[in-house]
Amino acid sequence: MTEALKRDYRICEEIGRGRFGVVRRCEPLEPSAAPSSAAPSLAVKSIDKSAVSGDDLDSHCLLTEPKVMSLLSPHPNLLRIHNAYEDSSHLHLVLDLCDSPDLHRAVASSGPLPEPEAARILAQLMRAVAHCHRHGVVHRDIKPENILFDSRGRLRLADFGSAEVIGGGEQAAALRGVVGTPHYVAPEVVAGREYGEKVDVWSAGVVLYVMLAGFPPFRGESAVEIFGAVLRANLRFPPRVFRSVSAAAKDLLRMMLCRDASRRLSADQVLKIRLQLVIS
Repeated sequence: MTEALKRDYRICEEIGRGRFGVVRRCEPLEPSAAPSSAAPSLAVKSIDKSAVSGDDLDSHCLLTEPKVMSLLSPHPNLLRIHNAYEDSSHLHLVLDLCDSPDLHRAVASSGPLPEPEAARILAQLMRAVAHCHRHGVVHRDIKPENILFDSRGRLRLADFGSAEVIGGGEQAAALRGVVGTPHYVAPEVVAGREYGEKVDVWSAGVVLYVMLAGFPPFRGESAVEIFGAVLRANLRFPPRVFRSVSAAAKDLLRMMLCRDASRRLSADQVLKIRLQLVIS
């Protein structure tokens, strides 16, 4: 670890390990390195450069995450980056600590969520997504595993390794390339067409469906089968599962999981127009 990192933070126990590195709890040693009262706990994510392959995508992810997180911070529903350090072997990111179960683990352990709880989580998620889009950022990998919760139960959207900065308005660039997780990727991504920020709205719609049903809307035994189901976008609401789900929630899902991206709701529209129907 860099001397600067060890000078600023006490590195504590390991709390997670992934494909490219390890996450440890850490504590600030200097007042200047201390987080705000809104984020009292910290972790350091140490990315092993040697584990990142030389291909363009992995190298891009390594460089993109700290840049995008710095651009977007602070926001109450985004994982905040406090500092970044680099040495010859690792990139170290000091982040908010979220040690509660992520949304995937919460649904896996407890089953489908009551509609009011799903609506509350969706509202926080869409505030995070709308903030990203206002700053010209497309997340591209929204899924329950990347939806974390802090010690106060507040949602924090994480993992910006696949994100892209495309700008906004008429200056927004179009994206290409299959990026994301099969169950959550939008049809235009699978089809190889140019796409924009509304791929995040599709992914958030899948997340809402998973919260209400306990399983994704487009399924298959392999990635190829899942992609085929996504392209067909045949959205169904099995009565056994959706019996207690409101018509407003189903309408919202239809408009978020609209195959035609030009007719799909934007993140701001989900917040300003439709979400109140679910919460009411």
